[in-house]
Amino acid sequence: MNPTLVGFIRKEFRQALRDKRMRVVIFVIPVVQMTLFGLALSNEVKNIRLSVQAPPGDRLMSDLRDAALGSGWFLPAPTEGDPVRLLETGQADAVLIAPGGGATRARDRGEGRAQLLIDGTNALRARAIDNYVHVLLRRVSAEDVRAPPVIFDVRTLYNPTMATAVYLVPGVMGLILGLITILLTSMSLAREREMGTLETLLAAPVARWEIFVGKTLPFVLLGLADVPLLVGFARVVFGVPVRGPLWALALNAGAFVVTMVAVGTLISTFAKNQQQAMMGGFLFLFPAIQLSGVMAPVENFPLWAKPMAWLNPIQYFVSLNRQIMLRGAVGPLFWMEWSALCALGAVVAFWAAARLNRNAA
Repeated sequence: MNPTLVGFIRKEFRQALRDKRMRVVIFVIPVVQMTLFGLALSNEVKNIRLSVQAPPGDRLMSDLRDAALGSGWFLPAPTEGDPVRLLETGQADAVLIAPGGGATRARDRGEGRAQLLIDGTNALRARAIDNYVHVLLRRVSAEDVRAPPVIFDVRTLYNPTMATAVYLVPGVMGLILGLITILLTSMSLAREREMGTLETLLAAPVARWEIFVGKTLPFVLLGLADVPLLVGFARVVFGVPVRGPLWALALNAGAFVVTMVAVGTLISTFAKNQQQAMMGGFLFLFPAIQLSGVMAPVENFPLWAKPMAWLNPIQYFVSLNRQIMLRGAVGPLFWMEWSALCALGAVVAFWAAARLNRNAA
């Protein structure tokens, strides 16, 4: 093997791993971030304070209240008082009001409608509450029908328990790997420039490709070392399945880590010091995370924003990760998105190498 390249790799590994704080950043912080993201990021709406206001003996509303409290979504709220006042004071998140004479009598007469008041301060939470109440109302009403005309046998594939962590954690892995690789790479090269050693190295009689590969390959290997750690943690702690082949997971992680290291290298060629490198890394990561599909589906983006998502390596990694881990699918869609990720990584790597050579000139 090329002795110059071996020397670069040994030097970068020693410099990155000799500091205890750096070892914590590489191997401990990703696990902490995975735990925090996996527990904190959740689109499930729970602990909804529901007030059910109905006359005594209203069996339908009583059954609905019991079904709501037994679902795990709702908590009991005061059943008396001005409904709007209950929402204003935060004593209730939703108030279900029976029609005059009670919901049971109104349903038997085929007339009358119950009223549902919802605190709409949080639009997503309000929509979820509306859906929950209507689902429970249909369920309670159906129990009185002896022979419903149609029965649906519903099966939810890939995530039958609808656990939020199963959907979010494969995407969170992309955020963590991207954060670690970009910041490590950009700040390491910026530190070399700040200390003046990078210019000395570029002036040495060493091939440019040896400098580029020697300075980036160690960070690729360190980033890949976090992959089995994160996958194992996701499987053991959050119960995220790995239904697809491991070689596909490795291909996805390899292409993504190489691309993010190239992005970090490109950022470092514009930065004069570590502070600028860190700022540049965050300026790239914040929009990239928003456009990754972790927080909101890419399909929901407006037409003008979708091209930006197609230029986002995190978006491809998240999509591929979910295909492999949840669906177990390795088909034409996998190869198309993986090829796009590789092409994106190649473009950024060539750009970073050209910038590095230009700085040396």
